[in-house]
Amino acid sequence: QVQLMESGGGLVQAGGSLRLSCAASGNIFSTSTMGWYRQAPGRQRELVARITLRGYTAYHDSVKGRFTISRDNAKNTVYLQMNSLKPEDTAVYYCNKWPTTPNDSWGQGTQVTVTS
Repeated sequence: QVQLMESGGGLVQAGGSLRLSCAASGNIFSTSTMGWYRQAPGRQRELVARITLRGYTAYHDSVKGRFTISRDNAKNTVYLQMNSLKPEDTAVYYCNKWPTTPNDSWGQGTQVTVTS
């Protein structure tokens, strides 16, 4: 069974930074492109960034130049460095493989709150 454990969220003022971590167990990490997703209240979950096994990255337009995704394959961990945070970045952040299917399980996520 795949387990995903996100951490590193918190409360930060606009312009601040946070670094999220996600530890993944099972085969998911070693065989998958990994992604960071977020879900704000009243909105659908959206992909924020993804990274392939070889380290190629892609970002949502709203976070380009501010967020950086990385992975440590030896530790089965994926990171999201978030700089220049904005109030609109407030959401629960999740990691998972990319793409996902409706049957995929998710972790608890980590709350990021950015105040103006």
